[in-house]
Amino acid sequence: MTVHAIRGATQAEANSREAILEATTELVAEVMARNALTTDDVISVVFTATPDLDAEFPAVAARKVGFDEVPLLCAGELGVPGALPRIVRLMAHVDIDRPRSTIRHVYLRGATALRLDIAQ
Repeated sequence: MTVHAIRGATQAEANSREAILEATTELVAEVMARNALTTDDVISVVFTATPDLDAEFPAVAARKVGFDEVPLLCAGELGVPGALPRIVRLMAHVDIDRPRSTIRHVYLRGATALRLDIAQ
């Protein structure tokens, strides 16, 4: 078993249930597609949201797209002055037999500014 961590982030358009679910669904789908994963490959996912996003748990989006048997956790980001607003982050722990160099981290929407070196 080889455990790898995959990072990702996106920016929701607003602090609304719909916007959080839409952004998170897109992020989860992109992480899965770019890394050729199935939910059987996923050990767990930790989601965080900036303090200005409190209308819904990001994990709800993952549950809606089939992560029924994957342990999910939501937590709050630190309220750092000047940080980008409305950001949802994830760290997915996966079991895959591939080199770490093949992992594709995913930064979408306004969150690409967080990691210009690896944003795709």
